[in-house]
Amino acid sequence: MAELKFPHSKEKLLPEQIQCVQPPHQSVDVTIVDKFKGSLLGLAVGDALGASVEFRPRQYLVDRPIANMQSGGTWGLQAGQWTDDTSMALCLASSLISRKGFDPYDQLVRYKWWYKHGYLSSTGRCFDIGNATHKSLDEFCRRQNECQRRLNSVSEEQMDKFSYEEMYRAKLDVNCGESNANGNGALMRLAPVPLFFYREPEKAVEYSGRSARLTHGDPRAVDACRYYGALIVAAIHGERKESLLDSNFCTKHRAWFGKNELHSEVLAVATGSFKKDGGYAMGIRGSGQIIKSLEAALWAFWSDQNSFKTGVLKAVNLGDDTDTTGAIYGQLAGAYYGSSQIPQEWMQQLYAKNFISCVAEWLQVLGDPRFLAQKSQHQVLENLHFTTQPLQQQLPTRISQTMGQQSDQYNNTRQNPLRVVTNPTHGQSIITSHSTAQNTTKYNMHTKPGPATHKTTSVTKNTEKHSSSWDWFRPQQ
Repeated sequence: MAELKFPHSKEKLLPEQIQCVQPPHQSVDVTIVDKFKGSLLGLAVGDALGASVEFRPRQYLVDRPIANMQSGGTWGLQAGQWTDDTSMALCLASSLISRKGFDPYDQLVRYKWWYKHGYLSSTGRCFDIGNATHKSLDEFCRRQNECQRRLNSVSEEQMDKFSYEEMYRAKLDVNCGESNANGNGALMRLAPVPLFFYREPEKAVEYSGRSARLTHGDPRAVDACRYYGALIVAAIHGERKESLLDSNFCTKHRAWFGKNELHSEVLAVATGSFKKDGGYAMGIRGSGQIIKSLEAALWAFWSDQNSFKTGVLKAVNLGDDTDTTGAIYGQLAGAYYGSSQIPQEWMQQLYAKNFISCVAEWLQVLGDPRFLAQKSQHQVLENLHFTTQPLQQQLPTRISQTMGQQSDQYNNTRQNPLRVVTNPTHGQSIITSHSTAQNTTKYNMHTKPGPATHKTTSVTKNTEKHSSSWDWFRPQQ
């Protein structure tokens, strides 16, 4: 069947330039498709609405409330352009679609492409990257480079094409998030995971947590994604709003969460801490800290008077991390209301709206087991336990198949055992139980920097060392 092809990191294609290929026709409730589109488009709309006033304090927005898409502001974007929230969500979606399943190594590779080359960015460059994400991607690059040095003659491009299964055998730990990284950078990009796995809620919840751990190792960040993933799945399945916001939601869906209880601070939100009529006056904040972000998005959903427009503006006008609060709200509210309830004037302005809509449709189709590859990547982690061939024996064949080169070049890879060293202070193994991680974690805040001037300086410093193949998109300065 025809497939949606995502560009390689070195291809100079902006999201609006990527050809949209419609997925094969299948019998599906149009309401489900509308909800899929609503969740991904809702994320992007919330992001775009908040982009121009990111880091503005609450009082600034009391005096100058956001009511529509605006250009300029914090990042100098055009009205409707979006930031890191949507870029990373599209990277995650592109991995799920391209791999036809959950491949955490491939997800990190695509995040790295965004970080180094501006992959799937609305401007062709990486900007607005949070501290925790920045540190985790630097750590991933370090681990990948360490592995590359042990695989003689293997290029970074070849490394990027390997699968999680292969890197697992190479002992490359994909959990690159620091154990105290409790910002909102994982939650802001979450939607593609629960959308792809919505037919299997237990997997959707589990993989929502695992997707967070790649960049944010704090159990609060992991469990916030598990809980919010469950809410998105329930919304796709058509549960009523009262059920989604019920203080007993987790109890009623206990089977979805398995044996791992939610962190107490996440559970406090799930049982209703967001239900505050006074909003900001009662402590609701659009902060970059995960618990505050989760609470703010749910408060906006709870108080939106059954209107996406009302809710997303409430979220954005809380101030501070405006784009991410809007994006988190948009994921759930979009899944509940559907794309048809997002104001059309905003949809007309939204950058790459057709591409985002197309991506949502592919997530819906490929999440159906009938369209998965013969070797189910839903079960990739389970399959690892039955694989016995050492990585150093299979890599020459893999490289030869991938790059069209002769495997004889890689005899040293066969002969020399791999001893890839990972940093034990960064995260847990992918198969380490969540309860173990909880018992070894200290809780310190780690969020995006506050003032816009500080973050702009930081972004320039962080990205100037990368040679970007997207440079010709950058304005001359």
